[in-house]
Amino acid sequence: MSVDSAVTRQKSSPPAWKNMVKPYQSADTRRSIWQVVNSFGLLFILWVGMYFSLNVSYWLTLALAVPTAGMLVRIFIIQHDCGHGSFFNLRKANDRLGMVCGVLTLTPYYQWRKSHAVHHATAGNLNRRDIHDVFTMTVKEYQAASFKDKVGYHIYRNPLTLFLVVPMTLFVVLYRFPNKLSRRKEKMSVYVNDIILLFIVAILSYFIGFRTFLMLYLPVLFLASGVGTWLFYVQHQFEETYWAEDDEWDYSLAALEGSSYYKLPKVLQWFTGNIGFHHIHHLSPRIPNYKLEACHKSNPELQDVTELTMITSLKTAALTLWDEDQKRLISFNELRRRG
Repeated sequence: MSVDSAVTRQKSSPPAWKNMVKPYQSADTRRSIWQVVNSFGLLFILWVGMYFSLNVSYWLTLALAVPTAGMLVRIFIIQHDCGHGSFFNLRKANDRLGMVCGVLTLTPYYQWRKSHAVHHATAGNLNRRDIHDVFTMTVKEYQAASFKDKVGYHIYRNPLTLFLVVPMTLFVVLYRFPNKLSRRKEKMSVYVNDIILLFIVAILSYFIGFRTFLMLYLPVLFLASGVGTWLFYVQHQFEETYWAEDDEWDYSLAALEGSSYYKLPKVLQWFTGNIGFHHIHHLSPRIPNYKLEACHKSNPELQDVTELTMITSLKTAALTLWDEDQKRLISFNELRRRG
């Protein structure tokens, strides 16, 4: 991204980008319904296929778990759109579908919707870092931290922890309880989600056995939660991302400079519901996932953002600290080399 473009964005008035995204901020009911049909339908077919594959080989079952996990990610994106009120034009339709998706993704809809709204309102704000984002220390904070806190932060930011341990802990354990932002409505969504999950697990265990249920669902959840966490991470944690103090923080800059365009192969773009156009999504969460690409392509002004591919995104896993002086993310190793 050029310096000139960043300056232009700072000087541009909000209506400039608002007019760019406005034509895409309404749902197309037919497209939304078709997305529900093909996503839920394929998920069901793949799960049935996994069940019958147990009679052939568990390796085949695990192979089928890969596309099945992709469908679960796609359903999470539908839930995500519902939470933003963008998947349907009616709020009740969004909320009802979002709750159904939340059962499959183990994510209480109303609680997640509230915490995710906090993420959108504070992404890139150094004074508003909390549990709803991948926690990032600044260099100065890290240098001033105790030995114990440094060790804990190293463990937390280790890729094995961040993309294998944290996702399963989050979806299987933490989402079973209300969080600190939860009020009555959010708490009820957690309890209702848990009760429905218990009922479904009991029914399935009765017909196919609890062990068989775990053999089918756990690999899918493991893959889907890991991929989802990676997507959330890589679209904000790249070298030239955006962080600013509260008094300097700007919504449009946080969206366009603090969110990447993750350019994925078309098949992965489909499985991930176009979430790779993350800069467009953060600029306007009211755009349904199936219109993000069109908005991106129709507005050259919105294309001058950090672009990552599957290969170039891998190096972001090593970035762990925000350098306040250089305004970029650096690794532990780079800080160590500085002495």
